[in-house]
Amino acid sequence: MAERQSELTALRVILLFTLLTTTLHYTHNVVEIERYPQFEGLSLTLTQVMVVLGGLVFTAGGLIGYRRYRQGRHWPARAWLLVYSLAGLASLGHFLVGVPDVSAFWLGTIFTDVLSSLALWAFVVWSASQDRLRPAGLGSTQS
Repeated sequence: MAERQSELTALRVILLFTLLTTTLHYTHNVVEIERYPQFEGLSLTLTQVMVVLGGLVFTAGGLIGYRRYRQGRHWPARAWLLVYSLAGLASLGHFLVGVPDVSAFWLGTIFTDVLSSLALWAFVVWSASQDRLRPAGLGSTQS
């Protein structure tokens, strides 16, 4: 039981860090949209709407993943957590069209987004590797 609590604690820390960094970055991206490189053909308003909706959808995926993990439904949880990780990985998309004209702090949030996503991936891989060590009946294979 203590092992399960430590897993949940690690997941909570990663999710809170991910929520913090993506909220900071996505909010700045919406408020200071003109400082970020734009994809040709997308208006600033449409980009802002996409950023807000994307952030909400990704975060919902993270919440669903956390709930599933807490319920012992590890495989569905892992899938949802990987969906949530896309929130941070998508931040690298800025560099496809240029470098954002922002301070070092805001540029740093792009990289902390990526780090948080990599932490989620590492958790998912580690968690999956633990399945063979779990006694049967702990829900690790429930869907």
